[in-house]
Amino acid sequence: MQEQGAEILNADLVGHQVYEPGRPAYDDIVAEFGSDVVAEDGTIDRKKLGPIVFADPAKLARLNAITHPRIKEMMREKLAEMAARGAEFVVLEAALLFDAKWEDLADEVWCTTVDAHTAAERASERSGIPVEQVLERIQKAQMASNERIKRSDVVIDTSGTMDDTQRRTLQAWGEMQRRLAKSQ
Repeated sequence: MQEQGAEILNADLVGHQVYEPGRPAYDDIVAEFGSDVVAEDGTIDRKKLGPIVFADPAKLARLNAITHPRIKEMMREKLAEMAARGAEFVVLEAALLFDAKWEDLADEVWCTTVDAHTAAERASERSGIPVEQVLERIQKAQMASNERIKRSDVVIDTSGTMDDTQRRTLQAWGEMQRRLAKSQ
């Protein structure tokens, strides 16, 4: 959507900042999960933390309780900075928008859908984590797709090619701009 003039705010990238040494979540994560999750360079080793929290729903809930409010606050600050710079549109990329209760950060919620196996294959290609582990994480850690669809203003099917998805997205973007033009 950058080509359409929107700025992008990626919640995952903001989330990585929350884990950095010196950030409030860092000390809480180490206190909760121990120094074994700290890498040699002093950062949180997410590859060590992941198996711990995804193996135990209570531990995942504790990690989320530590990180999600702090990520939300950082995103709120970044959105305010973008608005102050004059950003007309900001796309907040956040897979856990509903799960983390961040939907109040957005004026309109769009979601993408694809079957879980395809999503897991795509995530595995990006992350190097085996497909089976990604599927397990999706099932344990993310809201069901049909629930996200019910709570979204716009739904885009991404099961086709990248070109198909891009076409659908641009069509939805145009419809949004027409809605906004009518409301002004």
